[in-house]
Amino acid sequence: MPKIVAIHESTVPISSSMSNAFISFQHMDCSIVAVVSDVIRDGRPVAGYGFNSNGRYSVGEILRRRIIPRLLQASPDDLLTDDESTFDPVRAWDIMMRDEKPGGHGERSVAVGVIDMALFDLVSKLAGQPLYRWLADRYGTDEPDSDVFVYAAGGYYAPGKGRRDLQDEIKRFLDQGYDVVKIKIGGADLTEDLDRIEAVLGVLDGEGSRLAVDANGRFDLDTALRYGEALQPYNLFWYEEPGDPLDYALHATLAERYRGPLATGENLFSLTDARNLLRYAGMRPDRDIIQIDPVLSYGLVEYLRILDMLRHRGWSTRRCIPHGGHQFSLHIAAALKLGGNESYPGEFQPTGGFADSAVIRDSRIGLTDTPGIGFEDKAELYKVFQALHA
Repeated sequence: MPKIVAIHESTVPISSSMSNAFISFQHMDCSIVAVVSDVIRDGRPVAGYGFNSNGRYSVGEILRRRIIPRLLQASPDDLLTDDESTFDPVRAWDIMMRDEKPGGHGERSVAVGVIDMALFDLVSKLAGQPLYRWLADRYGTDEPDSDVFVYAAGGYYAPGKGRRDLQDEIKRFLDQGYDVVKIKIGGADLTEDLDRIEAVLGVLDGEGSRLAVDANGRFDLDTALRYGEALQPYNLFWYEEPGDPLDYALHATLAERYRGPLATGENLFSLTDARNLLRYAGMRPDRDIIQIDPVLSYGLVEYLRILDMLRHRGWSTRRCIPHGGHQFSLHIAAALKLGGNESYPGEFQPTGGFADSAVIRDSRIGLTDTPGIGFEDKAELYKVFQALHA
């Protein structure tokens, strides 16, 4: 019967000089954790590792004062599967959320998501399977996808960054194997943003279907509609998060007028949020994209509930492309047959990105057979995790 003997947490910087329409990433950081078991392999205890996706800051205080103590104080039996052979992330989730009131998710959803990632890393390592295979076997999705669609998210605003710099950035993405790219809008006026779009399309041979744009929730309704009208002729891959993520009425009005795909959800953090998005935001299951981030929204345990809700409402999992740009969501996308995964080439290190040996061709990427999430295949990040419990 395995036991958790320690949980270590720390904070690492993932800062960058770039900005989107709303925030600068100059002081961005994230929480990292190591959940250490009493199972010894190759002379070391088997540990699961986790961190939170970019865009939300570290949550060490919540981890230290509430989430971690609940797990360590729980009866070991309460954390195990019925046959007591391994840990059960669902039962652990219930313990982490004990005495937490519903609603007002704040950063609590991030803290739970960090531990949730580490637990799924741990249980798939104990099973000797890569996480995507473990998930496919456990949740009945048959054969997982052999590779996953990824797009390159970039085109951020940065001091002194001009049209030529933006084009060079997009060319680098194409050289790395990406066919679809995304740039930011809303950090400049409409005229300048359209000039930036035209510059990128010049690199993409004029194919708007290979370009997504992201306003990061910046616009009021009038601005969202003005941009939508201007963007319509480009036939873009999608128009992302035009307004505040909780302004469902704005989104519904835009969906009535903008014919192309809309994408949103990265700043929604629960099953209830996702349900309200479908109820009130005018989301269209034939074209729109749901970008809820499993790590930021209470972890994979909650994300599985969200996917189940979507299926019951007639949505395909292929309409889900998570925010985050890291290995955990890549495994989830392959196992649960999502539409793809985000990628931030070279940004948000050491946590962002995929295995050091990863090769992207035609905007698709395969997964390794390393047990767990495969952090061991990402050398700089693995060093950080090992230092947590040296």
